[in-house]
Amino acid sequence: MKVLLGVTGGIAAYKSAEIIRLLTEAGHDVRVLPTENALRFIGSTTLEALSHNPIDPNLYTDVADVKHIEVAQWADVVLVAPATASFLARTAIGIADDLLGNIILATRARVFVAPAMHTEMWENPATLANIATLRERGLQIIEPGVGRLTGKDSGVGRLAEPAEIVAAISGNNQLSGKRVIVTAGGTREPIDAVRFLGNYSSGKQGLEIAKAATLAGAKVVLIAANIDVASGAAEVVHVRTASELDSAIKQHLDDADVLIMAAAVADFRVENPAQNKLKRSELGAQITLNLIANPDILASTNRDGLLKVGFAAETTTELASLAQAKLRAKNCDLIVANNVSSGAVFGADTNSVEIFDATGLVQSISGTKSDVAHALIAQISERLK
Repeated sequence: MKVLLGVTGGIAAYKSAEIIRLLTEAGHDVRVLPTENALRFIGSTTLEALSHNPIDPNLYTDVADVKHIEVAQWADVVLVAPATASFLARTAIGIADDLLGNIILATRARVFVAPAMHTEMWENPATLANIATLRERGLQIIEPGVGRLTGKDSGVGRLAEPAEIVAAISGNNQLSGKRVIVTAGGTREPIDAVRFLGNYSSGKQGLEIAKAATLAGAKVVLIAANIDVASGAAEVVHVRTASELDSAIKQHLDDADVLIMAAAVADFRVENPAQNKLKRSELGAQITLNLIANPDILASTNRDGLLKVGFAAETTTELASLAQAKLRAKNCDLIVANNVSSGAVFGADTNSVEIFDATGLVQSISGTKSDVAHALIAQISERLK
């Protein structure tokens, strides 16, 4: 595949070296086109050495060859990584005063954009509007990750990992045309106006699964239970309680091909939560809460043709027997089981899971939650075939 890699002027430009390495090792022919500002962050010598192609970002050289058209027609894929907020804005309104801008307008190749910027810039209404415009025009957005940014702060906005970017453009559309519901986070059941029964789920694994499904070409509905989610490729539905989660799933179930229940759902709720804050001074030394069972969402959500994935977070080493029992009881196609003893996994960026189907263990995987997500999507893809 012939890949034109555009690099714009942000600190994440240094990661373009790893993207080039991965692309060339995969056998792709890579040309690199840095903007003038990108060369403030990474040198053309590095880009030429890794891509094995010369670097010439000047719009006004080789004019006789109509360079911007030649390159636009040469590329099978145009990838811009990192893409700054300025690049997004200029592209959204069609400004073409450098070589990269001209090529973006002239190419008929698939165009992928991997934004990278601080959280405040990513969440700015202007940036969100520009992203929406680019999507409407057919550009594919590779969502930024969450983590440490340039300064001391952390949040959404860091460039997606190079391996994720390469996977996104490599034609690995395992779930193209499929509709996937992913639940993430943990439900909260109110006790009174300010207190709730909850759990330790951070939602990180569910978010990575939604991202991996999107990269695989699926149309994703992410039902987020009490977690912050940046505006992204998935349609996001925010819920708080198990009842709201159940309703949101039912609302989107009719046209879904896959349901992935990664959210931690409360088994019980307070029968009569107080509308106002309960005062300790009025309650005395003890309080009794009458709990009633929530509906078993995973077991009760069924539809012909729906591939259903459940999760089993256990505090015992007997994962296999517990996971397979849950798979049968909940009528799931796959169960993802892990050991969460001593608070392991919650809030972490890594995970270790075992994936089961009706025949038994099909895969064990340890690594980042992104690694786990991509492995699960591959298992789902195989079953949808």
